[in-house]
Amino acid sequence: MGGLAPVAGAADRAPQVREMFDTLAPSYDRANRIISMGLDQGWRRQAIAALGPAAQGEVMDLCAGTLDLSVMLCAAGARRVHAVDFAEKMLQAGAHKIPAGRDVQLVTADARALPFEDSAVDGVIAGFGLRNVPEVHRALAECHRVLRPGGRLVVLEFFVPEGLLARLLQGSYNRFVMPAIGGLVSGFGPAYRYLAGSIDAFMTRGEFERTLRAQGFAAASGREMFPPVASLVVAQKAEVSDAS
Repeated sequence: MGGLAPVAGAADRAPQVREMFDTLAPSYDRANRIISMGLDQGWRRQAIAALGPAAQGEVMDLCAGTLDLSVMLCAAGARRVHAVDFAEKMLQAGAHKIPAGRDVQLVTADARALPFEDSAVDGVIAGFGLRNVPEVHRALAECHRVLRPGGRLVVLEFFVPEGLLARLLQGSYNRFVMPAIGGLVSGFGPAYRYLAGSIDAFMTRGEFERTLRAQGFAAASGREMFPPVASLVVAQKAEVSDAS
């Protein structure tokens, strides 16, 4: 559901993946609503609530896609939003949603090399896109770097499920619902088969939380959403930076 994709890699699949997201851009929102039965917007609202006071500050929407989270951040009172995504056409497809007069910067960039200074933002939120980033540990290290001390990272994502019920629900969702409905709405079935496969190829929530701690976050914890196909993970940067 987030449009970010790698810009480089051993096989350099970036051009194909970026083209895929750019192709999906016009139908992306409609497909998401149908596939999730509208639940995705509720998940996003819970993710913004998990940012806490950072939601009223300067926030980075990483893997911003068509800007659903950026719009919600504006409604939550964010002072400034940096909407960052690899696929420029995804950002362009959502640009009309931004309320007039709100400070939202659209930035086309790689999550592994963010064009921001150290300690630049109060919060980072990422919705359904980090699994598309190779070497995701590098993206998480970048999130830690750009956060101010005490800043919060909130990740809304589809992880490899660990519980039996979650495995059954997500397995059915990935193999049947997402490719069938996404392909029907967008006319581009291979893209939704790729997105389903990217979930199976990702990590469990527990592995992700350990990766966050390994990249310097002082705390990381998560929970399953309802229904248990998506999860929310919250990580905190230490109040005092490592350099002090």
